[in-house]
Amino acid sequence: MAIKKYAKYSTPEYIAWCSMRTRCNNPNNKSYRDWGARGIKVCDRWNSFDNFLEDMGSRPRGMTLDRIDNNGNYEPSNCRWSDRYKQNNNRRNSKVFEIDGVKHSLPEWCRIFGVKQSTASQRYYVYKWNINKSLGVN
Repeated sequence: MAIKKYAKYSTPEYIAWCSMRTRCNNPNNKSYRDWGARGIKVCDRWNSFDNFLEDMGSRPRGMTLDRIDNNGNYEPSNCRWSDRYKQNNNRRNSKVFEIDGVKHSLPEWCRIFGVKQSTASQRYYVYKWNINKSLGVN
């Protein structure tokens, strides 16, 4: 029976919970400067793994823990399980472009309009075209 008792400690959810807490609370962690040193905190409720699991649920396959507002804290209202694509577009250094009142990152716009990201990036950053022209939008 002891194996069952400790089985949760080898789950993807537990590993995500430990990683989140270490990034925010351990100054010796290599990622601390991008989380804890920036003031990103873990809510008190999530000091308990059971509470974290209750709020977040099981991690869907291929998903990782993501903060909706990447300047906000780890708390139920600001966290979700996300795929790598969504997480990569939700970074501090992602530039957001607005077209007709809708905002997306360049990779998202490229996916929407079927344009290679390298092509759109070169047009925008090298040739200094506006975002619409870079994406082939009239």
